[in-house]
Amino acid sequence: MRIISPTRALILGGGGSTGQAWLAGILGGLAEAGLDVTHADLTVGTSAGSTAAAQLTAVGPAELLAGALTPVPDRPRGRPRPGTAEHLDRTRRIIEDSADAADMRRRLGAAALALAGVAPLAALAGGTPSSGADRWRATVAARLPGAAWPEDRRLLITAVDAGTGEPVVLDRGSGVDLVDAVAASCSSGAAYPVGDRWCIDGGYRRNENADLAAGYGRVLVLSPFGGRSRTPAAWGLQLAAQVEGLRAGGSRVEVVGPTEQDTHLFGVRSMDLSLRPAAARAGAAQGRALADRVGEFWA
Repeated sequence: MRIISPTRALILGGGGSTGQAWLAGILGGLAEAGLDVTHADLTVGTSAGSTAAAQLTAVGPAELLAGALTPVPDRPRGRPRPGTAEHLDRTRRIIEDSADAADMRRRLGAAALALAGVAPLAALAGGTPSSGADRWRATVAARLPGAAWPEDRRLLITAVDAGTGEPVVLDRGSGVDLVDAVAASCSSGAAYPVGDRWCIDGGYRRNENADLAAGYGRVLVLSPFGGRSRTPAAWGLQLAAQVEGLRAGGSRVEVVGPTEQDTHLFGVRSMDLSLRPAAARAGAAQGRALADRVGEFWA
């Protein structure tokens, strides 16, 4: 068996705007109960989880929760994106037409490049950022005041190369600004330029990407989607497969997802900004209730 170091990893999964609010709620609720898990040796952020992870480089869990509880009257002006239901239907068809996970990522990348107005060959050559990408970056930057790559712990932000379909993992040594890393990880619609490539949402690698914590002693997974995946089980992208792999390697793993009564806040409603305070409150209540159990695991 591989030797496991006595270290801790925090996995912040994807889940849209309400998912980010729920993550803030869980972390804030745990902190209210006396347990701060935000200084883990490794943090992995995917999509909405990348936003939360980046925000935590500048604020603590209490401030993160306070922000999520604040009502957002209107969507911030960013690049246009299709409605959530339309987007889910479009990606569902791509998943159904794909032979495997690699094929799915290539197809999703091609579709995202088309939305961004970039030809596939141009994407492989780096392409030219569009005004839509500039607006998207400004939107993401507004969510991350003062955010910078942490120097005292590892932070991994996930994405997928839109031109090749290959998974991308960004960190402090990647030569990429943290804002650009998060913008790429959250690009579920049009592709976003990062350095010399265009990227799409890190959730297309896996919703949680908990497998990146292999070798860590304790792994706490916060999954707004509750471990669910829209891909076939045979592809092995679901959270259960990731957890199985971690445990087989000697890691202890604790998974937290929304309660059954709160699942209506996610999925097709995950981009409904009016539901953010409710998702944050639900997460905070859940965090407070789970503090003893998680604290025993985390100690």
